[in-house]
Amino acid sequence: MLKFDNVSKRYPESGEVLRDISFHLRHGEIAFLTGHSGAGKSTLLKLIAVMERCTRGQIFLDGENLSAAKESQIPFLRRKMGFIYQDYKLLQDRTVFDNVALPLVIAGIRHQEIVRKVRAVLDKVGLSGKERKFPIALSGGEQQRVGIARAFVNKPPIIIADEPTGNLDPELATEIMRLFVSFQQVGVTVLIASHDISLIEKMNHRVLKLANGQLVSA
Repeated sequence: MLKFDNVSKRYPESGEVLRDISFHLRHGEIAFLTGHSGAGKSTLLKLIAVMERCTRGQIFLDGENLSAAKESQIPFLRRKMGFIYQDYKLLQDRTVFDNVALPLVIAGIRHQEIVRKVRAVLDKVGLSGKERKFPIALSGGEQQRVGIARAFVNKPPIIIADEPTGNLDPELATEIMRLFVSFQQVGVTVLIASHDISLIEKMNHRVLKLANGQLVSA
């Protein structure tokens, strides 16, 4: 599903920030990516999103070589990924419905199908009846659920979450993690970058640990 094959990343100003990273996530697997500040977590996620290119090695997603992708292919490759952020990154001037529908609109899905899919995913994340609200009217936990619904609405093969519970209290964080488990159960691969060791231990899933740009546990 997602495979890193001896991947390294070097920046001219800071040198090598990732070195010989190799791992393989299967379809429907949940894994945590952790490590100290500056370990290389953000860079690794950027390589998956093709926001950065690796210096050496190859990255494969669902059988496609991300490392060899042409610029014109990148928007289509990203449709296979759902992204969730710590600060939600919602459009504040759009309703909950419009925020969640955005990936489907970009993909050219028919309006009737968009309505069906958005309502179904909002029900799944516990936000039924809030389609017409704006993000400012929602709590932090609800805003994160909107972000999760947006990431999942077109059922991408993989969801990448960057510190998705960083702004939430422990109880809400646990609820968000249960949502990720429900996505895993329908075959979606989930990679979660997090520094919350207690939460990671509670979830009892695979942990990819980075230290000084190297994978020390997988």
